[in-house]
Amino acid sequence: MLVTFEPHPLKVLRPELATQSLTTPVEKKEILAESGLDYAVFIAFNKVLSKYQPRQFVKEILVERLHVQELVIGHDHGFGRDRSGNVDTLRELGEELGFQVDVVEPVEVGGAVVSSTRIRNAVNAGRMDEVELCLGRLYSISGTVVYGEQRGRNLGYPTANLSLSDEDKLMPRPGIYAVQCRVDGERYSGALHLGPRPTFKGLSSSIEVHLLDFDRDIYGSEVAVEFVKFLREIVPFDSPQQLIAQMGKDAEAARRTVDERARSL
Repeated sequence: MLVTFEPHPLKVLRPELATQSLTTPVEKKEILAESGLDYAVFIAFNKVLSKYQPRQFVKEILVERLHVQELVIGHDHGFGRDRSGNVDTLRELGEELGFQVDVVEPVEVGGAVVSSTRIRNAVNAGRMDEVELCLGRLYSISGTVVYGEQRGRNLGYPTANLSLSDEDKLMPRPGIYAVQCRVDGERYSGALHLGPRPTFKGLSSSIEVHLLDFDRDIYGSEVAVEFVKFLREIVPFDSPQQLIAQMGKDAEAARRTVDERARSL
C-alpha cells in the first residue's frame, strides 16, 4: 500500500510557493497500477490535517485507520505540524505503537542524488535523457486533440493540436522534441512542437505533434506524449518553404532518435 497526499501540502499552505506537478493525480494512479501495487491511498490534505502533531497523525491515520505494520519512508521525510516529525520521530513512534520503519537512503544517478528539484530543473532545461534516468521512465503529458488552424496539414505535415488534461503539469522548455505517443492503445513516433509559432504572424503558442506513419482523424481523442529528446530551438523561417524543409528534417530526426532509443533498451 502506498500513502500520499493530494493536493501537495504546499498548494494548501503556501500556494504562492507551490510548483507545478511532475506527475498528475491521474498519472500517479496509472503508474502505480502498472507497478503491481495492491492499494494506493490518496489522503485529502487540508489545513485541519496540517495542524496534526506527528504523533497524532501516525496514531490516528497510519495506525488506527491504515493498520500500518511496516513503514518505508525517504531519508529526508518530514511530517506533522510545521514538518516537526522526521525519521527519528517515526522510529520512536514505531517502537511505541508497534510498527517497523525502513528508511530509503539517497539514490544517485549520474553522480548526483535524485530529487524532485533535480528532475524539475532537468525538465525546465529540456534534458529529457536525464529526466528519464531519474524517473526510470519517459516524462509525459497528456491532452485532448482539438481543432487548430490546419497549418501543419496545409504544409504537408498534419499535426494533432493538444489541449492539456491538467494545466498544473510542469512543461518542458519550448522547442521541438522527438516523442513517443499513445493513441487508442497504440504507440507511434512523432515530432512535437511546444511553444510559440514565430513564422506566422498572430498565432499563439501551441502544443502539436506530427505522428509518423499515421493518417487518422483523432479529434476528441486523448493522446499521451512521452518526451524522448529535445531536438532544437524554435526559430522563425523566412518562408513556408523553409519551414516545410525543416519539418521534414525534424520528422526524420525524431524517427531516428526514437528508433535508436528502442534499440538500446
